[in-house]
Amino acid sequence: MSDRADVIVIGGGIVGTSTAFFLRRRGRSVILLERGLTGQQASGVNFGGVRRQGRALTQLAMANRALETWRRSKELLGDDVEFLASGHTRVCYHAHDAEYFHRYAADARAYGLDLEVLDGAAMFRRFPFLGREVLAASVSPLDGHANPRLAAPAFGRAAARLGARIVENTEIVRVEKEAAGFRVESAAGDVYRAEQVLICAGAWANTLSTQLGEPVPLVARGPQMAVTEPVPYVFGSSMGVYTSIKEESVYFRQIPRGNIVLGGGPPGPADAVTRRAGVLPGNTVQQMAQFRRLVPALAPLHVIRVWSGVESYLPDSEPVIGPSSKLPGLFYAFGFSGSGFQIGPGVGETLAELIGTGSTPIPLDTFSITRFARAEPAQVATSEASL
Repeated sequence: MSDRADVIVIGGGIVGTSTAFFLRRRGRSVILLERGLTGQQASGVNFGGVRRQGRALTQLAMANRALETWRRSKELLGDDVEFLASGHTRVCYHAHDAEYFHRYAADARAYGLDLEVLDGAAMFRRFPFLGREVLAASVSPLDGHANPRLAAPAFGRAAARLGARIVENTEIVRVEKEAAGFRVESAAGDVYRAEQVLICAGAWANTLSTQLGEPVPLVARGPQMAVTEPVPYVFGSSMGVYTSIKEESVYFRQIPRGNIVLGGGPPGPADAVTRRAGVLPGNTVQQMAQFRRLVPALAPLHVIRVWSGVESYLPDSEPVIGPSSKLPGLFYAFGFSGSGFQIGPGVGETLAELIGTGSTPIPLDTFSITRFARAEPAQVATSEASL
């Protein structure tokens, strides 16, 4: 079996597997190298929100592209990733946040995202179950949610059926530039070569980018996730609280089986070396208190399981996406700061276009790794994560 390809993709999350899939659709040979199993870390442990609203406006072009893939995922992948176009709703408790909803909706319209903002009585007519502290709601009717445990593996299998080589349980320790391209070496001493390399290894990406002269202030954090016992299926739209007060943050979605998946609050501890992340009991207690504040009728529900995983965060909560500033043929996509699941297939398709043709109509300057050229390690800002 050949250890040479047109492109080597390092990292088997939603970005890596979708890039491999779209590269194969363009006829490029691909080897995808994953240190564990595809979708095992951030791409498989997140909330599963397929939301565009709330993103930076510069991300919306790729988020819109991603939504088209999510909507066609069963047809494209030959697998059901449990995508539901249920809509996504953000609510708020504070007047300045309600004003922001209206401003964001007006700005997002120019980027192809249509939102409906409801205040007061109109909101309660639409969502009578909301707690009476809620002031406004922003509804994105075409967004939804999917099963993160299924998505990246499905993209990986689809890429493999198209001819990509997927190599799991292979830790990459070295990437080097050669005259004819790149040499990639695993911890076991296996060597792979390609003309182009994409590093999308999540919380482990900085180790490789640093080798190549482009360090970034990346840190590992863990989402604080929980799921309740099943109840009758009544909540179509996924929903979350938009707030700058981290203690008020909570978001939830109900799956057709009846269970309610929820998260929120600040991310918890995670260790990229041990590949372990933990759920803080106090965070779960706080989530449930805010969950009951948001939907009081759900107060009797019990949490039956909690989990976390290793995610990568950057100080400005924006990812690194695009070409290296130092080495032609080298590309990056990592640091999605808890918001990579929905946009992942759009990033993958955009990168496949860029790697395959040398250009893409989607502007990527905002996401350039060069913005960290003189950066020092910094405290990571809390983002909306997968709300």
